[in-house]
Amino acid sequence: MLYALLYGLRSKFILFNLLKYISFRSLAAFFTAFLIGVVLAPYIIKKFKTTGIKQSIRIDGPENHHIKAGTPTMGGVFIIIASLSSILLWTIYNYYVFTISLSILLFGAIGFIDDYLKIKFSNSKGISENLKLFLQAVASLLLIFLLSINPGKPDVFWNFYLPFINKPIFVWPPALAYLFYVFTIVAFSNATNLSDGLDGLASGMGIIMYLPFGIIAYVMGHIDVAKYLLFPFINGSGEIAVIITAMIGGFTAFLWYNIHPAEVFMGDTGSLSMGGTIAFISIIIKSEMLLLIAGGMFVIETLSVVLQRGYFKYTKKRYGEGRRIFLMSPIHHHFEKKGWKETQVVIRFWILSALFAVIALSTLKVR
Repeated sequence: MLYALLYGLRSKFILFNLLKYISFRSLAAFFTAFLIGVVLAPYIIKKFKTTGIKQSIRIDGPENHHIKAGTPTMGGVFIIIASLSSILLWTIYNYYVFTISLSILLFGAIGFIDDYLKIKFSNSKGISENLKLFLQAVASLLLIFLLSINPGKPDVFWNFYLPFINKPIFVWPPALAYLFYVFTIVAFSNATNLSDGLDGLASGMGIIMYLPFGIIAYVMGHIDVAKYLLFPFINGSGEIAVIITAMIGGFTAFLWYNIHPAEVFMGDTGSLSMGGTIAFISIIIKSEMLLLIAGGMFVIETLSVVLQRGYFKYTKKRYGEGRRIFLMSPIHHHFEKKGWKETQVVIRFWILSALFAVIALSTLKVR
């Protein structure tokens, strides 16, 4: 918006010339989203407290989490408001800005419904698991369809790439591509959702995970830089860097109030939107498999749940009694049960997330 309104006036006020630079608008988007979020959050938290929008804690969760019952939830609302406001102000509108903004809203809406039902019925269940997966799949299918009919769709849209390799491994048949893309979005939106269990955990890891994708989007949107680093050039993808920094600004503002002891929880409104959106972005910039590296801690969290459930069902069927691999899943609860303080778990998981992000960034040069 600001580019459309002010860039034409650069001859009268030279500072408006900065609006043509993605780097400037990315920084501006971060600070704008952060400031909007920090200013908006106290009002929303207060409103949530007075209207009874409070967290329900799992009965089978760690005992020390029971004191968190009653903490306001659905903090993802102000993350989305702050991020989208900043995106509206600082991006140069194109097809990717539209579709990514839609992904933020769609997955935020699914999470909002889930959070609302949890609050209404005062339990931690919300939408049934099958219905949630169905809604996520429908949203993902719509988003992929919109990408596939993009008039400016790049030639590499159906290509499959692996990290550290500069040539496509193969070209997807469209039907299989749809299945893979939908699976990627649904799986990762649930991965971030499962990781939202400790104060500051998901938001901190999310900020770290988003960074490599912002840098890669910038590279792929710049024809000379993309060519030099052996990335495919995707016209217009540079604006994704602005979107990502806006979202990081929103998550950082949320983290300000979510750090231990949390004043507000993200809820599914924020966690589903976080995972669904970054997975959708990874599809646009052909970095789907990079999610496994940059989002390594989210992958580990999800695998711990899958292994725990699978092993429990297997041993119950074979021995008549279910057994567990971990003291509790997701794995962050396992370490709590082992005696780690909540802040120790969170900060150590942040450190590991940063290591995964560095490995992901190394793909910029090792190709």
